Amino acid sequence: MKKIFMLSGITALLIYSSCQSEHEKHHENTKFLVTSPLVKDTVVIHDYVCQIRSIQHIEVRALEKGYLQNIYVDEGQFIKKDQPMFQIMPMLYEAELQKAQAEVSFAEIEYQNTKKLADSNIVSENELALIKAKLDKAKAEMALAQVHLGFTTIKAPFDGIMDRFHVRLGSLVDEGELLTELSDNSQMWVYFNVPEAEYLDYQSKLKADSLIQVHLLMANNKMFGHTGVVETIEADFNNETGNIAFRATFPNPEKLLRHGETGDIQIRIPLKKAMLIPQKATFEVLDHNYVFVVDENNVIRSRKIDIAAELPHVYVVREGLKKTDKILLEGLRKVNEKDKIEYTFEDPAKVLSTLELYAE
Repeated sequence: MKKIFMLSGITALLIYSSCQSEHEKHHENTKFLVTSPLVKDTVVIHDYVCQIRSIQHIEVRALEKGYLQNIYVDEGQFIKKDQPMFQIMPMLYEAELQKAQAEVSFAEIEYQNTKKLADSNIVSENELALIKAKLDKAKAEMALAQVHLGFTTIKAPFDGIMDRFHVRLGSLVDEGELLTELSDNSQMWVYFNVPEAEYLDYQSKLKADSLIQVHLLMANNKMFGHTGVVETIEADFNNETGNIAFRATFPNPEKLLRHGETGDIQIRIPLKKAMLIPQKATFEVLDHNYVFVVDENNVIRSRKIDIAAELPHVYVVREGLKKTDKILLEGLRKVNEKDKIEYTFEDPAKVLSTLELYAE
């Protein structure tokens, strides 16, 4: 039994020695690619899902009841302020106006006759005042009838684009019934939510009397051609999400943007002397980021790093590395802690130039 144990131990030792020898031989025959962090000015882009709204977007409703007699515009049409849009059959309101005008004429004649009698002291001043009040009431009713008649022609309150119709020609519409919507797209309001920590960063770095400039990535993955500015920040944070709403204003001279669109707001934060490393040079252990650093004896050492920001294929390192450190770029799965390696050094600028990096 002892001989069996001895033979097993010798066999295991031989296997281990053979594996160790093969492992060292493998590293001797392999040259790894090593680079260093690159320190340069760059830009970090923060993305936020946004909702695009017209600066004015209203519901156009009927102010009077009646049959829809005329539609002067079309869906999607650009119309000018005070341009007629709809006509509700006005005959009833024209008749009411004529009736009111007749009552005003009658009251004026009655007032003139009573005034002559009052001037001759035949009737009292109180009676004249009552007749005058009757005339004023008739004039007020005539003015009201004119207003009701005016409501039968619905005009645009501002320049804008028509939405789809909710009624058709000849429809019987009730007072207050929705006819269409009208959008002023000369400028657009874009709403997006910002986490509390990022809000505090923006506010602390913002200079007095300056505005945060933002860019809009549209749904077709193309950048909108005009820059927007954050003009309004909501008063309160959302207690459930921890976010606060920002509103950016964008010019829209080509009328490309429409009410109800979506996209992504991009806020570009310039970073001076940022330390950049490729993401592929890092690995994670228990939610912490590490890199393999090659020391002066060509020995691999793992080192924990703190990530300040993330760019496409690149990390901005807050702490954990120096500019002169050499980090393993490829073959991270082929090495272990304290392995001695041979390597080829690649210039960090050349390494990063092959990545999709948004840097200046």
